Amino acid sequence: MADLELAVINCNAYRLSADLCTTYFALHIDHFENAIYGMNLNIIRSSMTESTKSKDESMRSHLGKPGPVYDGIEPGELGEVTESVQDRMRQLESRNSYLEEQCSQIESEKRYLENQKIKYEREIRKLQSELDRMKTSPLIIGTVIDVIKNDRIIVRSSNGPQFLVNVSQYIDEKKLLPGAKVALNQHTLAIAEVIPSTEEPFVAAMEVLESVEVDYDQIGGLDEQIQELQEAVELPLIEPERFARIGIEPPKGVLLYGLPGTGKTLLAKAVAHRTNATFIRVVGSELVQKYIGDGSKLVREIFEMARKKSPSIIFIDELDSIAARRLNETTGADREVQRTLMQLLAEMDGFDKRKNIRIVAATNRPDVLDPAILRPGRFDRLVHVPMPGVEARGKILKIHCEKMTLAGDIDFQRLAKATEGMSGADLKAIATEAGMFAVRKDKELIEMEDFLEAVDKVSMAADTQKMMPAVSLPETMFV
Repeated sequence: MADLELAVINCNAYRLSADLCTTYFALHIDHFENAIYGMNLNIIRSSMTESTKSKDESMRSHLGKPGPVYDGIEPGELGEVTESVQDRMRQLESRNSYLEEQCSQIESEKRYLENQKIKYEREIRKLQSELDRMKTSPLIIGTVIDVIKNDRIIVRSSNGPQFLVNVSQYIDEKKLLPGAKVALNQHTLAIAEVIPSTEEPFVAAMEVLESVEVDYDQIGGLDEQIQELQEAVELPLIEPERFARIGIEPPKGVLLYGLPGTGKTLLAKAVAHRTNATFIRVVGSELVQKYIGDGSKLVREIFEMARKKSPSIIFIDELDSIAARRLNETTGADREVQRTLMQLLAEMDGFDKRKNIRIVAATNRPDVLDPAILRPGRFDRLVHVPMPGVEARGKILKIHCEKMTLAGDIDFQRLAKATEGMSGADLKAIATEAGMFAVRKDKELIEMEDFLEAVDKVSMAADTQKMMPAVSLPETMFV
């Protein structure tokens, strides 16, 4: 670097032209090559431009001047030196372009890394916020009992006791109505937020969204029962003007009773298929809950959902499990079932009107039902579903065999006579067993002998069930 500075001082001292300075640098290039890399290329390009313009006598006049710096330079060597310097300049420019590309690439990578840093910082803040939210203390669920002035509310917590608590100023006072669900702070029991009312998931699951593809033409031998069910359930929902014209109220409920397997539940499925009303299916045992008051609350929510989605039909299967006759001597579990039954009686025909809600129930033990649920106003129609006769059994067999591959010698009349005392469920089992016999023998068609074997097999199973000894149960409300 010192040699380079000395050369520049000599050039200035002797006031040499740019061409002579460039020649001097070329002759001494090995001594200060590293210094040339650090020089500004723009200054060198400017010097080269000036040397091109001053290639006349000014350069030649200086060649003959004595001096300590340029001793030994021949005039013929000037062109070769200039070309060498230009080649060196091109190499330096190429090197500079490469470094500029590298610098641009590094700056691009730097911007990408900065963007990634910002992205990960946002992700960290998000995760930190979620972590803080998960660490917050849980809130207690309570119910508003009464609203007092000065932002004071009486609430009942989920544990049972009542408290007089404060309310957050950010809560809308119009939502704080008696009966509303609220979230309470765990330490101060102050109301933190109002919980929107939603349907109980257990109750919402009782709604039948996709009806079973069962129609009245798939039920054999129950024409009279189908007519009574249509008049009491379907007609009030489809053509209520008929009852208004006559001046009577349609039946509020229908009770289907009969032996097991006679088609009571099948009739309810056909009703769900034929009507556009909301169909809510309830099994009586589902209303029996473990804790006191839960069964009554469940009945209340079922009827509340039916009112919101009216017109609606509530089908209670196995009614005897919840509506058995009440006795004087009961246990704690029996008393809870009685509370649920009383809530059911109140909802069916109590102080509040049921509006456009129809109730259909089924049982195979009408003898154990409580008289209060059988009176008119709750179940206005009691429809007996009997065991099928000979003609009905033939129809039922034809319905079950409609999609089966049968031989041409099937005598349904003979089969109907051979199945005396069998229910519709037994007849369906006979059709299935006949198909199984044909599968076992690897046949193409189901023949008459397969049906006869199936009749013998199902009859034997039915006789075995009838011969089972009766078990004597203690005298409780469920007997």
